[in-house]
Amino acid sequence: MEFDQFGFDFQLKSIKMKFVLTQCFLVVLAVKLTTAHNNITYPQARRDESIVDDLHGYKVADPYRWLENSNSEETKQFVGDENKLSQLFLENDNTWQKINKKLTSMWDYPKYTTPQRYGKYYYSFRNTGLQNQAVIYRQSSMTDEPTVFLDPNALSSDGTASLDRMAFSEDGSLLAYGLSESGSDWIKIKFRDVETGKDYPDLLQQVKLTSLTWTHDNKGLLYCRFDQGGNGSETDSSKNQKLYYHLVGEPQENDVLVAEFPENPLWLISAQITYCGKYLIVTASFSSNQYLYFADLEKNDPVTGKIQLTQFIFKPDVEFYYVANIGSKAVFRTNENATNYRLVVIDFENFAQEHWTTLVEEDQNDMLRWAQVVNKDKIVVSYIHDVKSVLRVYSLQSGALIRTLPLEIGQVVGFTGHYKYSEIFYKMISFLTPGTVYRYDFAKPNAEPEYLYEDKLNLEGFDKKNFKIEQKFYPSRDGTIIPMYIIQKKLNLLNSSRPTVLFGYGGLNFPLMPSFRIHFLFFMNEFDGIVAIANIRGGSEYGKKWHDGGRLLNKQNVFDDFQAAAMYLVEHKYTVHEKIAIKGASNGGLLVGACITQRPELFGAAVAQVGVLDMLRYHKFTIGHAWISDFGNPDEKIHFENLYKYSPLHNVRSPNSTANQFPSTLIQTGDHDNRVSPLHSLKFTAELQYKVKNNQFQKNPILLRVYNKAGHGEGKPTSKEIDEETDVYTFLYKTLNIKTEL
Repeated sequence: MEFDQFGFDFQLKSIKMKFVLTQCFLVVLAVKLTTAHNNITYPQARRDESIVDDLHGYKVADPYRWLENSNSEETKQFVGDENKLSQLFLENDNTWQKINKKLTSMWDYPKYTTPQRYGKYYYSFRNTGLQNQAVIYRQSSMTDEPTVFLDPNALSSDGTASLDRMAFSEDGSLLAYGLSESGSDWIKIKFRDVETGKDYPDLLQQVKLTSLTWTHDNKGLLYCRFDQGGNGSETDSSKNQKLYYHLVGEPQENDVLVAEFPENPLWLISAQITYCGKYLIVTASFSSNQYLYFADLEKNDPVTGKIQLTQFIFKPDVEFYYVANIGSKAVFRTNENATNYRLVVIDFENFAQEHWTTLVEEDQNDMLRWAQVVNKDKIVVSYIHDVKSVLRVYSLQSGALIRTLPLEIGQVVGFTGHYKYSEIFYKMISFLTPGTVYRYDFAKPNAEPEYLYEDKLNLEGFDKKNFKIEQKFYPSRDGTIIPMYIIQKKLNLLNSSRPTVLFGYGGLNFPLMPSFRIHFLFFMNEFDGIVAIANIRGGSEYGKKWHDGGRLLNKQNVFDDFQAAAMYLVEHKYTVHEKIAIKGASNGGLLVGACITQRPELFGAAVAQVGVLDMLRYHKFTIGHAWISDFGNPDEKIHFENLYKYSPLHNVRSPNSTANQFPSTLIQTGDHDNRVSPLHSLKFTAELQYKVKNNQFQKNPILLRVYNKAGHGEGKPTSKEIDEETDVYTFLYKTLNIKTEL
């Protein structure tokens, strides 16, 4: 149909008027939602009461199982409706825009990683400030001007293509690098000629969670792949990972199958070639069990088929990590008979345990976190001492302590060194320090570490002297003493009700060390808030005993520790319960989910990010079976009964008073998260909203935000990261009733 000018203008004005009226309606509705949270009308999620499982004699309903199908139109509709509701709540006024602008400005500062030498060049990642992905730079010496070597920002228009895993060949002439799309764990491996900067036509697919290790002839590398790939939105369990050898220049279909374990389809494999190039070490893992094998590569040169592997270690629930070797004698970091870990020597030619020797004894106070061989005959060892990094240097031959490197209070987040070279680089960060990079050269043993450069904030008026960092130790429910960092501005306030973010993880043997998070600094600087980091059990802050104290049948200790942290903050007049927001991601998302279903009265708000929330079915999706060592196997009655007690999805109760209503809750996930499938967040949200709808006592909102082209977190573009944290702090600003002017 054609219109004259008048007709077109009239049509346009009518459309504009309808748009304006619609916007006015949405704003009015949003104001009502913000001021009276209990008036929120949640999306109607179909509840299928026919889905009931008989598990170990228990009848367990699963009415939202249909949400496990991420590709169904019904699930897409649910996600769309939830996103509309959340965006309406978060973006109904200019608060979101103001916070986003300030966060973006604070995020905009140059960031560097430690350099690493490969062949003739030094490489490092750098980000000018707001680039979606860090760029790899190269220089011939540390005094040369760096030049761009590989820029992942050029690989996608929206920054959602990221680097995932890199490995240079032994002579430094070739680079194998993995590319992830939309935050998925699936990667495609490509190969680049270092001198020309051009990529080979080789493309390796069906790859995730892989090691990359080059043979010392620089002709090919060993990698792991699955029989089928995916795009990141699938939920199928990942099975039958196999080890392959790829010869550079050949198509993937010509790759040689080196090792597989078909009788154990859930095993995950990693491979490493020793520094001398002679031995291949293969580790097959399932749950907390490791099976270690070795092979003599000199007897398999060239690699033309399956390699005969010799199993030399299997000890249930014990870890071994290769560090270095002298001939057939290999050094491993292990917690075998050492809860804080030690370094042991195992001879491949005589590997029975009675022949093992200890190179570096267990430290009874400090946990040995990692070890790296450098300068041919030295091992740099990182320890954790009361949740702070310590670096010591030992002799590879004798295990004698050579020196302790001076460190500020904080965490070593980047360490690079090589057995060929005398120089090492490391980066120190802390809660108020984005990072400082140092260089130390063992060729000058009497010199002190050299300052290279640092990440400097572009934040006007910021002075870390205006903040204070405390480390407190508080008792948990069973009397165990738990460390906690508390960071805040130095303010002369008469009240004790400052908004507080309480952050935790507590699982998978991962220590929550001092680290710099720009959004935490924003919260403290702009909201006059407090950030508390609780080092609860389940991590490795104090070695294996700390991990064991918070896993399997002891998992409830993790939640008790976190809840005790909130009580400590209130009892010691830092804040009040209504002003405490708890935040956690992945296993930390489980932590948040369990705490709001167990002790909702302790918190004013909660942010659960990419959380594991259905503890009865977690092991059925993607790589969930790998976490059985921490959570327990739901197929076994003893673990099922334990999981059933705390599984967030299965412990949602309708509030019976305003005192025990759920705190204001924001649940975040990504549609391409194939580590912790978004189905956890979707089902938990649906169950929460069902239990609180029309409930007179629930005044606080429960919102779900699902991000497009986003995964578990790794490789997330800077722009997406800023937007997600803007959602978090807009949510907290509104629900904690923060009064500071933006």
